[in-house]
Amino acid sequence: MVIGILIGLAGGGAGIFVLQNVILKNKREALIREAESEGENMKKEKILQAKEQFMKLKEEHEQNMKERERRTQSAEDRAKAREKTLSQKIEEVGRKESDLEKNQQDLEAKTQAFDLKHQELDKIQEKRVAELSRISGMSPEDAKNSLMEALKDEARTGAMTYIKDITEEAKLNANREAKKIVIQSIQRVATEQAVENAVSVFNIDSDEVKGRIIGREGRNIRALEAATGVEIIVDDTPEAIILSCFDPVRREIARLALHQLVSDGRIHPARIEEVVAKTRKQLEEEIAETGRRTCMDLGIHGLHPELTRMVGRMKYRSSYGQNLLQHSREVANLCAIMAAELGLNVKLAKRAGLLHDIGKVPDDEPELPHAILGMKLAEKYGEKPDVCNAIGAHHDEIEMTTLISPIVQVCDAVSGARPGARREIVEAYIKRIKELETLALSYDGVSSAYAIQAGRELRVLVESDKVTDMKADELSFAISQRIQTEMTYPGQVKVTVIREKRSVNYAK
Repeated sequence: MVIGILIGLAGGGAGIFVLQNVILKNKREALIREAESEGENMKKEKILQAKEQFMKLKEEHEQNMKERERRTQSAEDRAKAREKTLSQKIEEVGRKESDLEKNQQDLEAKTQAFDLKHQELDKIQEKRVAELSRISGMSPEDAKNSLMEALKDEARTGAMTYIKDITEEAKLNANREAKKIVIQSIQRVATEQAVENAVSVFNIDSDEVKGRIIGREGRNIRALEAATGVEIIVDDTPEAIILSCFDPVRREIARLALHQLVSDGRIHPARIEEVVAKTRKQLEEEIAETGRRTCMDLGIHGLHPELTRMVGRMKYRSSYGQNLLQHSREVANLCAIMAAELGLNVKLAKRAGLLHDIGKVPDDEPELPHAILGMKLAEKYGEKPDVCNAIGAHHDEIEMTTLISPIVQVCDAVSGARPGARREIVEAYIKRIKELETLALSYDGVSSAYAIQAGRELRVLVESDKVTDMKADELSFAISQRIQTEMTYPGQVKVTVIREKRSVNYAK
């Protein structure tokens, strides 16, 4: 029985083992079928992708071929057009060559005919000369020399008479015509009187603003003075603040910056520096625009941008109280009028008149006379030699080489010497007068010296026993040269040396 049970168990175990093998076999077959199915699907996808890639490459290839064909066709069309144009040009050249050959043949025929006629005329002329020589008994060369001498004598006599008449007429009319031209030029130009000074007044609505401008412990006013270089005077003057500075550009920057700060209401050191920098940039733009507008008003074109900017800076500079830009515009207009009256180049004269004081407004201000500096600046920025010479010679620093130079010098003197054009501080005026007289008295033999006509003439009286007539001329020249090199003065100073001989006796 036990053996039967064991045999049954053994048979059951074998059945179970067989069943497990069958199940595993079925699973393997299912996995194989599933893998084969996935492989088929992947194969189909790859085939589809390959076909799509092939079609894409095929389309790109076809597009490239079409583009290449299009380029080839375009190149062929251009070549054909070029060939056609070249053929037309060849035909035109051929026509011109044929016309040229025809013209050359006509010219040769005319030249031959001209030579024949010239030969005939030479023969006729020889016959006439031989006949005249036979009648007069003189050779052709002798007759020619005799005729030329007679014509020379006649022309010389006529020319001397004509020159004498012209010289006498010029002496009679030159002074009158010169005065007429100067008077007409002055009458046709009118400008404002001198109003420049060294301070500006900034008006405020109330005295409370003064405290805000000063700031805590004066930090705002110190920041403003440091940023602008202008002395700000806050005193008891009602509703006003004084801006003091010798440079009008700095003064204007301070005034505009202060106006913007007061209007905005935010006043502190950082804001002050920002507003001053912005105002300085705006003023530079305004200076450039002023220069361009001045050139447009005067009809001056092609001026270098740097020279245009310097013309704009003239608005904020003055000379003896006379605004430099107004003075330069006035000189330019006077030069144009005089040049027109004298038949010279009006545009060139006006250009030289506008730029004659350009040496007063450079950025670096080197130690050179403003006329020489202005001439160098004009040469640097491509102005014509006539304009450069007029700028450099308007105070006689260099020799005048053109007719425009004396015109600029005269117009500069006219503009500065007219009534109300310039003003001086009384102390400076008195000091200059005394310096003139002291300079003249420093020479040996001078008994007295008097500066008259507001310092524009210096009369020097000398002792006749110590100074001769020749030495008086030398003394006048020496004094004028010292004034020119050692002193600053507007316009020109006339030096007159007076030598008088007096014999005094008494009847007793």
